[in-house]
Amino acid sequence: MAHHFVNEIPTRLLMWQRVREYAVPLSMIETATARRAAGDWAGACAAARIDVDLDLRAVRNRHGTDLVTRLRTDLRRLAPDLLRWHMPRIAPDGRLRPGLTLSLARYPGSLHLVVRTPPAWADAGQRMALSLWEESGDSDPGHHPHPYPERRFRLDLHRHLWDSGRSGELARRCDAGGAPPGEHNSAWAKDRWAAEAELLLRAEGRPRGAFTVRLGARSRAVLELVAPDDSHAPTFRSLREALPPQEAAALPVLPEAAARTLPDLELLRAGLVSADRLHPLIAAALAEYGSAPVTCPVPEPGDPHRVECRGEIHRIALRDGVLTAVDHDPAELRREELLVALGGPPLPCLRAIDAVHRSPEALPAVRERLGHGDVAGALAVVEGLLGPGAMLRDGPLREELQSAAARRIEHGLFRSGLVAVHPAAGGGVDAQRPRLDRRTPLMWRSKRVNRARPRTGMAA
Repeated sequence: MAHHFVNEIPTRLLMWQRVREYAVPLSMIETATARRAAGDWAGACAAARIDVDLDLRAVRNRHGTDLVTRLRTDLRRLAPDLLRWHMPRIAPDGRLRPGLTLSLARYPGSLHLVVRTPPAWADAGQRMALSLWEESGDSDPGHHPHPYPERRFRLDLHRHLWDSGRSGELARRCDAGGAPPGEHNSAWAKDRWAAEAELLLRAEGRPRGAFTVRLGARSRAVLELVAPDDSHAPTFRSLREALPPQEAAALPVLPEAAARTLPDLELLRAGLVSADRLHPLIAAALAEYGSAPVTCPVPEPGDPHRVECRGEIHRIALRDGVLTAVDHDPAELRREELLVALGGPPLPCLRAIDAVHRSPEALPAVRERLGHGDVAGALAVVEGLLGPGAMLRDGPLREELQSAAARRIEHGLFRSGLVAVHPAAGGGVDAQRPRLDRRTPLMWRSKRVNRARPRTGMAA
């Protein structure tokens, strides 16, 4: 018997479906686009919840007018809502990858235009920060946990993912015109690896050579870009001889944006999203390729505000900004509320109103919006259910809103530099131990990973 396609949808696509629904709301796209069209790049960043840590005057005084001109041009072309749309995310909630520094553009003098995400403990609001980073050792990394650009997540070679003037390149760079994959579980864009590796190696000053693709937490493929001659399209193959781990780690890394299939393309081919639900710049770039019919279930129409009360069907609706049992006389409702206050049983209508205030059916949608930082959207859902004049009662809904407000304070403390590490991490030396990376001296790495060193405080 044939299997239903709905049972074969990979978990990652279901995650991306939720991300596309909640992470970048239409109101953000419209506001950011309008401000960008008016030349207000800073206002567009504010609409997309991106903090700007840039002082163009200071940059001009230090690096000259030519660099500031190039930087200002890139900022005016930046579509911050499109950047948020394409930012790396983590399972299972699809939130922004925390503690990430991502390079958007490179300039002379080893300067990078970067965007940073806060650490996980301070990610309330899902805000990002735009700044300029210098490769020289005297640049101040600030209090960010990973201030250096991550090689795996770089967009300076993929400007079509944030540059409004080059978004039309998306279809060609993601191979949208190619045949749909035979298996829906294939998330790797292997048909594009050779072309993307050529761009990567050229940017690194290497016409040909080896590169790596990260396949998992402990797995990577070491490949070699080859071509018969300069007139032929390059191809890749596995490296004939295995390299030592240190040499393999130093090879150029194919960015995730090039290694993986564009999630929007996967969603379109799987019928999990329609083109009109995508970002307008992406929908325009992929318009000619169409999409499969949307196969996700459509909720049946229903009225959640009808209650069986005393053998009759009563209505619950908004009146004067408050959710009210409209089929009961106001005097009767006051008597029933007094009876409940004295310990009596409440009317079914009052029980239904109390349940909606504490844990409405739309609570998952409110949680998703709060998780992605869309506080305005979450409050709009709550007001649509309970009315703008409602008083929240103790329960899951109130707890979610209070938790979101408290976590925004933690993000403010992180942004101000008052708290650089998680408050629960303690103040010991181990709380801020530096992360091992390719810049760590070999002697330090060997000491940190040596399991034979003695443990203090252990009995002999």
